[in-house]
Amino acid sequence: MIFQILNFPIMISALAFVVMILIFIGILQYARIDAKRHKLKERVQQGGENIDAIIDKDKVSLDSGNRMENRFFKFLNAFGKRLASEKSADYSKMRLRFIRAGIYRNNFPAMFWGAKGFLAICSLLCFLMLRLTLFRIFDLQMTLMLSLFVTLVTFYLPDIWLRVKADRRKAKMLDGLPDMLDLLVVCVESGMGLDSAIRRIGDEIKLTNKHLSDELKLLNAELRAGKSRKDALRNLATRTDLEDLNSLVTLLIQTDKFGTSVARALRVYSDTFRTKRHQKAEEMAAKIPVKLVFPCILFIFPSLFVAILGPALVRVYELFIKG
Repeated sequence: MIFQILNFPIMISALAFVVMILIFIGILQYARIDAKRHKLKERVQQGGENIDAIIDKDKVSLDSGNRMENRFFKFLNAFGKRLASEKSADYSKMRLRFIRAGIYRNNFPAMFWGAKGFLAICSLLCFLMLRLTLFRIFDLQMTLMLSLFVTLVTFYLPDIWLRVKADRRKAKMLDGLPDMLDLLVVCVESGMGLDSAIRRIGDEIKLTNKHLSDELKLLNAELRAGKSRKDALRNLATRTDLEDLNSLVTLLIQTDKFGTSVARALRVYSDTFRTKRHQKAEEMAAKIPVKLVFPCILFIFPSLFVAILGPALVRVYELFIKG
């Protein structure tokens, strides 16, 4: 009986499903190893530790990273370039989405497109194999609809992962924005220049908010490379995609343009930002009673009715029906 069930098409479909899972794990592992490499490069550039000790500590990660860069990822890169050209608008938008998610590798968007297409093809083949072996009751129309649905879901599943990653990064940067703003006000009011203050704040908030620290360091690197402060600040607002940080960038650009006091403008913006966050917290607190109505109606009130009216209904049943 077991050998009749485990026939060849079922084994092929199961093998294809396992291959899809391994592809997901491989892509996530590759992204994690790339992040470890980036951290190692930063530690070596800072020179805070012995280079030999750092290399011995992260030797396993580097060896794993070299093994991951094999023909499969080269195939995904080439396949992604076939699907989306580097000169197309979709490729540029995808690269901006990766930057907002904290991934700065140039070849990762092409690899991402290749992974999307490869997963869609594999999922379609797996579904057709399952249709031929297990789901024979489906007619042709239902098979076409389900195959299209499965292909679209697996094709857009990496986009959902990328959006969740970018949203989490934005939330973390938004949490660290008040501390960054207070430190910026203190540094500028103490007589430090804006560029020096940005560099100092990027080093200070590295332990508490690494994402915001990386963005400030990248801003400082653009300023040191010769880019104008206006363009560097606008690039910062584009990369972070935060409304509050965009307002801060606009304020700094206008202050630099008209020659007004940066410290006074930052103090006014800091007070306004603190008031805005306080009002937002009050708004969220005011919404809590309305949000609690549905859980009370669906879960709490039925339990109370059963506990309170249950014994009375039992007594009524015993008196009027049995008696």
